[in-house]
Amino acid sequence: MSGTYGPIGGVRGPRVVSVNVGLPRAVPRGTGGDGGEVMTAIWKEPVAGRVAVRRENLDGDRQADLVNHGGPDKAVYAYTREDLAWWAGELGRDVPVGAFGENLTIAGLDTAGVVVGEVWSIGSARLQVAQPRIPCFKLGIRFADRSLPRRFAAAGRPGIYLRVLVEGELGAGDAIDVTPGAPAAVGVSALARAYHGHDAAVAATVLDAPDLPASWYDWARERTAPRRRSRS
Repeated sequence: MSGTYGPIGGVRGPRVVSVNVGLPRAVPRGTGGDGGEVMTAIWKEPVAGRVAVRRENLDGDRQADLVNHGGPDKAVYAYTREDLAWWAGELGRDVPVGAFGENLTIAGLDTAGVVVGEVWSIGSARLQVAQPRIPCFKLGIRFADRSLPRRFAAAGRPGIYLRVLVEGELGAGDAIDVTPGAPAAVGVSALARAYHGHDAAVAATVLDAPDLPASWYDWARERTAPRRRSRS
């Protein structure tokens, strides 16, 4: 089932609110100052004007850990302004655009209906929904709250990773024109819930779903495989 794209939060149709980029930086791993440093590019800042979209990132943006972040299936990360507002209420603090490391802060899109494989035309670029975000410890560093990765997983607001089908340019204010995904496509939010909830039933549907990265099919096969007898 493809997404619902009516007016949400006063926005007439889905639209880009902000384009955010950032480069890797060294930050303390823990709050006590004795955990050493870690490289991260989760700090993103909004930029003005048109931004070029490349196969693996936006101009001016990089990822620090190329094993777990970045690459063709995580080239662009989108998060909604509506979810940022929800987190502001949940955390009792301001949550600005780019706070979750998103490249695109978007509005007017019901992410509950977004499915893997649907295509977003933004400016002259064409992006395809690839997968949800699975949070890591760096989210806790960004918010100075070690509980944030766990809370993020439980909140059911994973955001959307996109792959780049056609390079181009985009900018704040651009409309998001959506081409629906295939009938057998799996929802991004449902996929994230299944991952965190170890849901074998949803994992079984993933095996027949199109357009997912190979790692998700590996996960689905593992979740649906008969349980092996433990060795004595």
